Amino acid sequence: MKPLIFAIGDKKPKIHETAFIAPGAVVCGDVEVHENASVWYGCVLRGDSNRIVVGKGSNVQDGTIVHVDEPELGGVPTIIGENVLIGHKCMLHGATIHDGGFVGMCATMLDGSVVETGAMLAAGAFLSMRKIVPAGEMWAGMPARKFRDLKEGEDKFALMGSAHYREEARHHREALAKS
Repeated sequence: MKPLIFAIGDKKPKIHETAFIAPGAVVCGDVEVHENASVWYGCVLRGDSNRIVVGKGSNVQDGTIVHVDEPELGGVPTIIGENVLIGHKCMLHGATIHDGGFVGMCATMLDGSVVETGAMLAAGAFLSMRKIVPAGEMWAGMPARKFRDLKEGEDKFALMGSAHYREEARHHREALAKS
């Protein structure tokens, strides 16, 4: 099984040669996946209406869905910065995660929402439209709101996690090459 990567009209994915796209992932339309980034099993990155960017060293973990609306409908691109950690089964729609941001498992981010550098959106949180998780804070809940300030070192979790996933991608690429 291979990942399904295809253009929609003139919108063609651009995937860096060092990026890892797992079998079973779907990447279509205006999607950029940068150097050493990874898109894991069962993910869907559907850039049919607007742009999706996965920055250098970032990972989009298993089962995550990333989508966007057309600019004419007020849609904004989904921009994932560098060294971002996105947990399993997330939903990102027209959202922005700055470099080093952290989005926990099963979290949802809607149009215009932002997780800043060194900020954390907790597992299962629902970040509504145009809400911003500031650096140094953890937001949680449905709807998400400030839960607490991050403790010393927690703002580095995304950097540590993204490094781990770069190594995991290397192991999976090697295992797939042998099968």
